[in-house]
Amino acid sequence: MKIKEIYNLAIKLGIEADFRSKKEIKKLLKRKKDKFEKLSNKEKEGFDKESLISPYSDTRVLNISQDKEIKRILVGIEIDPAEILLAKELGNIDLVVSHHPLGKALANLHEVMDLQIDVLNQYGVPINIAEKLTNEKISEVVRRLNPDNHQRTVDTTRLLKFNLICIHTVCDNLAAHFLKEKINQAKPERIEDLMSLLKEIEEYKRSGEIGAGPKIFVGNKENRCGKIALTEITGGASGSPKLYEKLAQAGIGTVVGMHISEEHKKEAEAANLNVVIAGHMSTDSLGVNLFLDELEKRGIDIIPCSGLIRVSRIKKRKKLKKNYEKILVKKS
Repeated sequence: MKIKEIYNLAIKLGIEADFRSKKEIKKLLKRKKDKFEKLSNKEKEGFDKESLISPYSDTRVLNISQDKEIKRILVGIEIDPAEILLAKELGNIDLVVSHHPLGKALANLHEVMDLQIDVLNQYGVPINIAEKLTNEKISEVVRRLNPDNHQRTVDTTRLLKFNLICIHTVCDNLAAHFLKEKINQAKPERIEDLMSLLKEIEEYKRSGEIGAGPKIFVGNKENRCGKIALTEITGGASGSPKLYEKLAQAGIGTVVGMHISEEHKKEAEAANLNVVIAGHMSTDSLGVNLFLDELEKRGIDIIPCSGLIRVSRIKKRKKLKKNYEKILVKKS
């Protein structure tokens, strides 16, 4: 596969796993295109034209040093200059893949947060409330990210001649969709049942072995789950803490997320919600793994690093590999 093919596959999978319908996403992109057409020629020059065909501003090809067939990739949750130096040391790395956004994908991270508005509305929060509170949070994220050194890692890949791509909300969508299906199928009654369900998932199991597994941050294991919301798995960045009250009013009993701040925790307690934190690196790993499996199917070798808990769900490939290894042993 070429880099552009990997990127296109990521966008396709992200849309398929998105909590929004394809019709809603198509409407969103058309609205953006209509706005673009109204801009002056000068305003169009600095416009991210990729946003006209992709709903994920935090998933981008950041540097193509050499557009070649990709056979071996280095993948991490975070990619910093240190990981680029690691790629150089390892050798034969055709592409470096970061989960968390970098470069322009980090600078424009806030644009993907509109996803949260639609997801909150699906869980019963009135659209006007979801929109107002999320827009307040988006403004905060813009201010927080503005002074960051967005290009630091991108510049390193350019100087050391590495290809670089980041795949964020796409993978978070895959993780959210996976968890939603698991939870809907199992229908956990109490928080302890939900915890048991999460701990059966390999990424969370391995994370638990190093002390970073799923935890109950608000509520206790005896509490009934009620309606479970996956509002904090995808959507770019953490939403407004004020939304917990609105979720409770909409009939939500438990929120499953990746991480939680003290302010969010206090608001969740005040709203009498249960909050189960599945884990940050583990949940990111789950989503990234679901994408990497698609690359593995296409013959790409994967080297995990920087917090990625690599779990392959390609059983047939594993079985074939084991049988092949047995044949080699017999021959030797």
